[in-house]
Amino acid sequence: MFSRLAARLQTLDERHPQFVAQAVEQTLLEAVEVRASDVHIIPGPEQVRINFRVDGVLQHAAELPARLATNVVARLKVLADLLTYRVDVPQEGRIKQGPAGVEMRLSTFPTIFGEKAVVRLFAGSGRHLLPGDLGLPADVAEGLEQALHETAGVLLLAGPAGSGKTTTAYACLRELQRRFADSKALATLEDPVESLLPGVVQSAIQPAHGFDYATGLKSLLRQDPDVLLVGEIRDPETAETVFRAGLTGHLVLTTFHAGSAAEAISRLRDMGIEPYLLRAALLAIVCQRLVRRLCDCSVWSESAAAELGLPAARSRVAVGCPACGTSGYRGRMLLVELLRDQLPALATHILSGADAVELQKCAVAEGMLAFSSRAKEALERGQTSAVEIRRVLGFRV
Repeated sequence: MFSRLAARLQTLDERHPQFVAQAVEQTLLEAVEVRASDVHIIPGPEQVRINFRVDGVLQHAAELPARLATNVVARLKVLADLLTYRVDVPQEGRIKQGPAGVEMRLSTFPTIFGEKAVVRLFAGSGRHLLPGDLGLPADVAEGLEQALHETAGVLLLAGPAGSGKTTTAYACLRELQRRFADSKALATLEDPVESLLPGVVQSAIQPAHGFDYATGLKSLLRQDPDVLLVGEIRDPETAETVFRAGLTGHLVLTTFHAGSAAEAISRLRDMGIEPYLLRAALLAIVCQRLVRRLCDCSVWSESAAAELGLPAARSRVAVGCPACGTSGYRGRMLLVELLRDQLPALATHILSGADAVELQKCAVAEGMLAFSSRAKEALERGQTSAVEIRRVLGFRV
């Protein structure tokens, strides 16, 4: 699919003193042009593999001779202001001057063949996404809007890694910034800071120096904030502090790894969060997954969904054309579960300690559209394929 990068690299002269710098520049530029979210530089015994993650799928892009591995990673480190002579420990840094003004983050990790490097291209860099730009269903957009109008409580953005939680969190923060300007104090605590927002106080935790989420959040609460973005709930202490902050007059946005909205409640309870605290502080849970959109070259099928055990009457299947690089897909869309705090029966289930299965049944009975319903809608509208639904959601849906 990405033979164009290989062709670009072949036009460069390896004997030129700037060859490595040019190769890195061409790789990052190609990544921006094909809408990659990540670039993987993987050292090996004979070659350096360059892979792009596009629409959530990792794909091979090009190769370089193995002897250039150290220099390629060193060049990326220079761009990210990292220590080039430390090759024995992981490092992270921000590439401040990426191609086309795209913000990037570099992560390096030592392997037996040298350092592996992963460059994350921040979604929405330079586009300043707001909630209305995310393509949310109308009911979810309305529920999110109502939550952002609250002055206190916790808005939990859940999902597995790579599901777009941070993009949604930043869209919400930008909306609050646009709405309140300087009339409210907005602050973030992240690992690392993923996108720079002028006017927002942003901090990156430093666990090696004792500045972790729990410690930083407790100190940040003494800085008189109105709105807090906590990058992620990772431990019971942070979870406890987040939910208590939601009860003491702060609007808190945070992300959490969970497979469904109901599972998020169950996992928080397992972390030691008291049911009454969940019930009192939680505004809403937005749980999301990203699925690839079908390209216009796709065709309708009367049996594809049924063959994979999905209840759609018909669906489209991927074909592949030059416009989508023969993958059959172009771009991604959100599947979202929205669990609101305004469900009386659900509140009773939370307080009674019901498990995730019972919570899910209760939420659906009270009107929540689960991933299975969202997936069926997307299939019947021809937005994605049954194969893609199974790839992302598995066979439990």
